[in-house]
Amino acid sequence: MSVWLERRSSRHTDNARGFNSTREDSQFQRDRARIIHSASFRSLQSKTQVLGLGESDFYRTRLTHSLEVAQIGSGICEWLRDQPSNAEHEKRIPSFSLIEAICLAHDIGHSPFGHGGEVAMNTMMRDHGGFEANGQTLRIIARLGEFSADCGLDLTRRTMLGTIKYPAFYSDTVRYSQPADDDKSGADNQYLNIDHWAPPKCIYDNEADVLEWLLEPFSQADKDLFLSLRTPDKGHLRTRFKPFDTSIMELADDIAYGVHDLEDALALGLVDRDTWLSKVSDVIAQMDDNPVKEKLEQYNTDLFSQSAKDRKHAISRLVGYFILHIHLIELDEFQDPMLRLQVQMEPEAYKILLLIKDFVMQHVILRPELQMLQYKGQQVMVKLFDIFASNPNRLLPTTVLEAYEQEGYRAIADYLAHMTDVSAGKLYHKLLSPTSGSIFDRT
Repeated sequence: MSVWLERRSSRHTDNARGFNSTREDSQFQRDRARIIHSASFRSLQSKTQVLGLGESDFYRTRLTHSLEVAQIGSGICEWLRDQPSNAEHEKRIPSFSLIEAICLAHDIGHSPFGHGGEVAMNTMMRDHGGFEANGQTLRIIARLGEFSADCGLDLTRRTMLGTIKYPAFYSDTVRYSQPADDDKSGADNQYLNIDHWAPPKCIYDNEADVLEWLLEPFSQADKDLFLSLRTPDKGHLRTRFKPFDTSIMELADDIAYGVHDLEDALALGLVDRDTWLSKVSDVIAQMDDNPVKEKLEQYNTDLFSQSAKDRKHAISRLVGYFILHIHLIELDEFQDPMLRLQVQMEPEAYKILLLIKDFVMQHVILRPELQMLQYKGQQVMVKLFDIFASNPNRLLPTTVLEAYEQEGYRAIADYLAHMTDVSAGKLYHKLLSPTSGSIFDRT
């Protein structure tokens, strides 16, 4: 059996049987099935993507975002396979089952309330190994998932490796801009502004054995280079490289994040045409000739049309444009194709994608109305964590308390991160609102 089809459980038992098929990728079909049927995946239906739950029936949640990333990821792979120039690498390009499994799993580690909730969780975990959504994803896949008592969802090595966006440990990357002593005074307002506790992009130190197993097929030279870090002038250290499959997933994620979040903002009237024209359209008009520039007026008309069909067609054309401008490259410094091969978007297309992503960030995500929702969610997570950390024996559910006795604060982080925006909000009110809650509530 290929080393990339091995599962961590295969160290103890033969776990190589196929799933619903005798095709080569039947193992990846099993991976996809385990992800789809996991509780962590289901919980994404009630976790924030950009807008808070309950704001509208239209916008994306983490679940619909993950489905769209999977669809775009499979589209990228189909495009790559169709290119004659990629013939020698065709067998290395992920199958649909593999890339969909990776893309569907990429966000299962997110805590409630989006990236604001992630910062809140890391604020409370910063001295206890940190909290980071990608690190939590690996923890769920490798340890917490319900398929195996010891190996989590017990996915194949290649699928697991494909989810590793940031192959570095918390302790090796962490470097907060504000000294850690600054907000340890115990004052009541110590958590009113926690932006400086944003986590590094990493995995947890506790998963060192998992990463070691994932990287076993590579030479020591490839491992050393793959795990090397960049040290910016300030802030956290950053990773330099990603596996081949991860590079596909990340571009699919970027496209879905930029273009589909733009669609949500347009449909809900959160951006106006004049701002779009000045910040995006006029910039594209100054670029070299490209398919978007050639039909810029049509894009501007359709995106701000009162017809949902016109808007959807414009969004679809943008997604197609980005996919068709992705190609394979090779990093000569690596020996193994799983690290040497990468995908890259052509510079002009990538400029447009970054322009749209920045527009969504500046004019949607950072607008005060959305930041108020994010801030409220942060305060919910900080308060819940503080309550359970101060009263573990009294308030933690029995199974969580058992884990707490073994792993300390990490068990509280696992418990809260698994919640949805809705269940976290209900628990908050159950604990802090005198008229809310019942002994029959399930948490």
